[in-house]
Amino acid sequence: MPTKKIPAPSEIYQLKVTLLGTDPPIWRRLLVPAGATLAYLHDVLQTAMGWDDDHLHEFSAGQRRFGRANPEERFLGMPSEEEDERMVSLSSVLARVGSKVIYTYDFGDGWEHAIVLEKRLPVDPSIAYPVCTDGQLACPPEDCGGIPGFYDLVEVLGDPNHERHDEMRDWIGDDFDPEAFSVDNVNQALAPKRRRTKAPKS
Repeated sequence: MPTKKIPAPSEIYQLKVTLLGTDPPIWRRLLVPAGATLAYLHDVLQTAMGWDDDHLHEFSAGQRRFGRANPEERFLGMPSEEEDERMVSLSSVLARVGSKVIYTYDFGDGWEHAIVLEKRLPVDPSIAYPVCTDGQLACPPEDCGGIPGFYDLVEVLGDPNHERHDEMRDWIGDDFDPEAFSVDNVNQALAPKRRRTKAPKS
């Protein structure tokens, strides 16, 4: 009689997400179910980083690329260069501790995020995931011109005597603080996306 396969236990991935090109780095540490899809991770990243999801995005791992499926291409039977992110689990692209995926948001400004698997953890049934456990600095504003535009903005905002200070402050508003970060605020924003994960049966 063949041996019955025992399903792999559920896991939680500890991910470090770093916005590439930032110095000091803008980053977040997240706990996300390993079985979550890349589409779900996209939603989590948008919230945790502080983006508005107003632009296109893509994941890449080696030669593989993942994004939103194009219904028109599917209807016409055309091959797509991207795999459907809704059909790909996080665990299938980040199999080993130390492995990395690149998440690109807004192809105009070109915000690239390195997502590194730091730890594989057992499920804690008392926790609803995803959770942000740490991080640093505020997300850049949308449409500020990528990394060069962002640091130009920070420089102008930091100098009240700069000729463009009032103009940039009017554009960005009084609430933006590049130094600001709050784990509590991020987790409050993540709350609607949370799912309680059952621990595997022994």
